[in-house]
Amino acid sequence: MYFPFDEIFEKCALFGINPDEVCKERLNTYANLLIEWNEKMNLTAITDPREVVYKHFYDCILFLKNVDIPKNATVVDVGTGAGFPGMVLKIMRPDINLTLLDSLNKRLVFLEDVLNKTTLTANLLHSRAEDAGRNEKYRDSFDIACARAVASLNALCEYCLPLVKPGGIFVSMKGPSAEEEINDAKNALKLCSGEVKEIKTETLTGEEERKFIIINKISQTSPKYPRMGKKITKQPL
Repeated sequence: MYFPFDEIFEKCALFGINPDEVCKERLNTYANLLIEWNEKMNLTAITDPREVVYKHFYDCILFLKNVDIPKNATVVDVGTGAGFPGMVLKIMRPDINLTLLDSLNKRLVFLEDVLNKTTLTANLLHSRAEDAGRNEKYRDSFDIACARAVASLNALCEYCLPLVKPGGIFVSMKGPSAEEEINDAKNALKLCSGEVKEIKTETLTGEEERKFIIINKISQTSPKYPRMGKKITKQPL
């Protein structure tokens, strides 16, 4: 299937991102695998090639415009689903040490196929975020945690901030309601040792907005968090 990636590459060049031919081929391979696998499992409701390019791939590339990712940084994509934004970040920045975390193993099977076909490597972690956050191997271990379309921000703070090392950042990709969600998450931010650094806004197609909420991890998260089970979503901080 043809995907109009050239349209977004022209836009990317305007903010200094110029993918090479290998990168372009990997993005195209990923897009085709997404549509192919989507026929047998629910990965995305977006299947129009142009919408796939803008609402999935360009959306995630904008992460690189708005967030400084140090060379060889450790990055965990929490609730990665079909691999957005983590897999796109890895294609654009092969140097990052990426962990793709999801509670549904069949999504990770799909992502393993994407990694194999694009000749890239990443850690595939089959786990609930709250379990990973209480695991000494992963707690306080990542430079950057990111999440896109996973949960409300107050829940995401409890899922993601325990995974980030003090001095690192958590980046939540949200829509127009970002400011309202930040207000609702004030207590969760405080209890999980997070502090909003800034919000950056981009436009995807037409007037559709993407907001990047960049949150500093200011100290170690209390061992009380994350809580277990469904308390995080049913009784948010």
